[in-house]
Amino acid sequence: MKTSADGPGSERKPLIPLYPPTAKSVVVVESAAKARVIQKCLGDMYQVLPSYGHVRDLSGTSRSVRPEDDFDMVWEVPAAAWTHLKSIRVALKGAENLILASDPDHEGEAISWHIKEMLEQQKALGCHVTVARVVFHEITEDAIKNALMSPRCIDMDLVNAYLARRSLDYLIGFGISPLLWRKLPGCQSAGRVQSAALALVCDRETEVEQFSPQEYWTVDAGFKTQSSKGLCLTSRIKHLNSKKLDQLSISSQVEAQAIQKRIYSCQFEVKGVKRSNIHKNPPMPYITSSLQQDAANKLHFAAGYTMEVAQKLYEGISLSSEQATGLITYLRTDAYHISDGAAEDIRSLVKERYGKQYATEDIGKYLKKVKNAQEAHEAIRPTSIRRLPSSLIGILDEDCLKLYTLIWRRTMACQMEASTIELIQVDIGNPEGDMTFHSSASRLDFKGFQAVYEDTEASGSSENPEGEAAHQDNFEALSKLEMKDLVSPVNVHLGQHYTKPPPRYSEGALIKKLEELGIGRPSTYASIMRVLQDRKYVTMKSRVLHPEFRGRMVSAFLSHLFSEIADYSFTANTETELDNVSTGSTEWKGLLKDYWERFNKYCGDASKWDVRKVERMLEDKFCSILFPDLDSASRICPSCSEGTLRFKVSTYIEGYCIGCDRHPRCKYTRTLSDEDDENEASEETPMPFEPRLLGLMPDTGEKVFLKKGPYGNYIQVGEDRKGASQKKASLSKVNDVDSITIEDAIELLQYPKILGKHPDDEHPVLITHSKAGFSVRHRRSLAPLPKTADPKKITLEHALKLLKGKHVKKNGRPPGKMNKNAEVIEWH
Repeated sequence: MKTSADGPGSERKPLIPLYPPTAKSVVVVESAAKARVIQKCLGDMYQVLPSYGHVRDLSGTSRSVRPEDDFDMVWEVPAAAWTHLKSIRVALKGAENLILASDPDHEGEAISWHIKEMLEQQKALGCHVTVARVVFHEITEDAIKNALMSPRCIDMDLVNAYLARRSLDYLIGFGISPLLWRKLPGCQSAGRVQSAALALVCDRETEVEQFSPQEYWTVDAGFKTQSSKGLCLTSRIKHLNSKKLDQLSISSQVEAQAIQKRIYSCQFEVKGVKRSNIHKNPPMPYITSSLQQDAANKLHFAAGYTMEVAQKLYEGISLSSEQATGLITYLRTDAYHISDGAAEDIRSLVKERYGKQYATEDIGKYLKKVKNAQEAHEAIRPTSIRRLPSSLIGILDEDCLKLYTLIWRRTMACQMEASTIELIQVDIGNPEGDMTFHSSASRLDFKGFQAVYEDTEASGSSENPEGEAAHQDNFEALSKLEMKDLVSPVNVHLGQHYTKPPPRYSEGALIKKLEELGIGRPSTYASIMRVLQDRKYVTMKSRVLHPEFRGRMVSAFLSHLFSEIADYSFTANTETELDNVSTGSTEWKGLLKDYWERFNKYCGDASKWDVRKVERMLEDKFCSILFPDLDSASRICPSCSEGTLRFKVSTYIEGYCIGCDRHPRCKYTRTLSDEDDENEASEETPMPFEPRLLGLMPDTGEKVFLKKGPYGNYIQVGEDRKGASQKKASLSKVNDVDSITIEDAIELLQYPKILGKHPDDEHPVLITHSKAGFSVRHRRSLAPLPKTADPKKITLEHALKLLKGKHVKKNGRPPGKMNKNAEVIEWH
């Protein structure tokens, strides 16, 4: 069915408060869990039903968005959605109100619009039914009833923004993905936000590869004062020859040793003592991205898993002492705001648990804004701050409790005073003043917000992931020093270091970067991380994202042929334009037309590139990776010694490989595999695709090769000849291909071997060998040999027994693996 954003006219009746109830109402939410909680809060005058998410979506086929037809969109309704719509339609009989209460974001607004559109098409909304939109920012009885008292119409500006985003992502995905399938087989898809995230990971990998470490040295000296009793003050050199030293100033061991020698020959005194107090401000409350980052860093949760757990906390659980209720506010938000009522309750609890001095004088307000933030909701917080994590032990599962504790602590901390740290800094120098050492120490003077992270009684946990104990080493000794105090060096430590490359992105760090650039939305980050890994574009190793070569190919392809789409600012600017649509200041179809005209030109230009041209482009870009030890003049094919090794894309072999340019005359190929260990030596690993000469056939003197094709390893007699078919034998799966000998090959090449004739029809009975192993064949019947059987000892009698067994395949296809209960024949 085709629809546009312009739905039917305005609601039939003026909207009035829907609570307290005056007539039967049908409330539609997204999930069954949320529906159960809300039903308990509202009573019999309301019937709460789930839509189970979207009731329709763009058709999965091409041309579901039609630019030439004013961006008409073709929707399809999944089979299960018809059942959910029918339930809503039946419930509406006798009801006066349809209350659409899907999630309070763009996606939720679109779900409400879809439901209303579908019900109107089915003529289920008579003029007697009032259609209203309400949003629940938290699933508590008070919040639900207050929301019902303030209904509104569906916001078509938000719907249009959803339609524009959905259309744009569809057009880009269906425009680029088919090109990838044809030009880079094995690379499945590309998308607007996904491609920007992939580019960040790949660009960082390039920085790591191009990084050249530099050696530098540090010089630390231990000083002893005349009054100190065994205490040694550790200080680092900061000035030498009256010049301030930076990280790379001491570049060699010789320089460091010269400084060491000079230190031992000098006298030193205290040149300066500075005391100060540092105020460490409490953290801001959680928004979606910061919750995902903290959960990744402190709980080791993947972004997608964090959202799953948070969704459970938002939708609500049944508590033993009260009705079912949601434990946290809405989880998809980019606003740091906390309502005044909630903030006052938080401050009140802070005073009760820790004292008046720990609570802020006024409500803590956080004005920082995320780029392109919509700020439609509160920050993520507990629905009741007085519901301590310790009270939920045994009610919540372990991961839910961990995440709730993280949110509870952060919410408490954001309304608490800053912690105060007392800092002492001491400068020690020689009398001439051309050599200076610096030492510092700190002591926690006032815990402030850190008190909540030490509150194990409230959290039920001794973990303190955020509280930061002040560094107190040297503090007592430094606090006794005065100006002009004499000190003498007792030891000097020289440290050799090397600069480190920029760190690869973790999930949390990548989300933070996307947020900084204004790429994507809170609801998209988890799906971006999942898609990149599902497509095998990136791999998670030790909680760090490593790009696979497949992902780097896609990123290079897009940056070369779709430079605007791959640019970080494109996605960020698009989000800004879509925000303008949601506020009604930009017309959505005009925005789509502008983007489509530019994007369509990129698609046309990219389609003109043939596969060979794409191969050369990728070969030039990744030459150092593809041929790490070879220059362009020494890439001679090791098989034929005549051709040149080139990068090739293929319909199999993981989509890409290194091959000889004399193909098909020379069939040498080898795969590309990402290193499992980045510290592994860069020497070329054994090439499983390189043909290996095993020896000569004893009767004919022909060469016998071990090769590998798209279906595995095999033995071949003789070299490849055009128009000739060489004798071959498949290999079963072996752990060590290098262990195959000429004797093994000759043994396999004797199969298929005739055992005799079948007594029923005189047709031959053979023993055969394939990739699946040894089998007995008679006409179209095939029976696998047990793994314990020795094929050399199989006789016709044994073969006939197997052909009567229950594992025989009658169609000639290789049978599957025998199970452990398979019939066993004893061989003698």
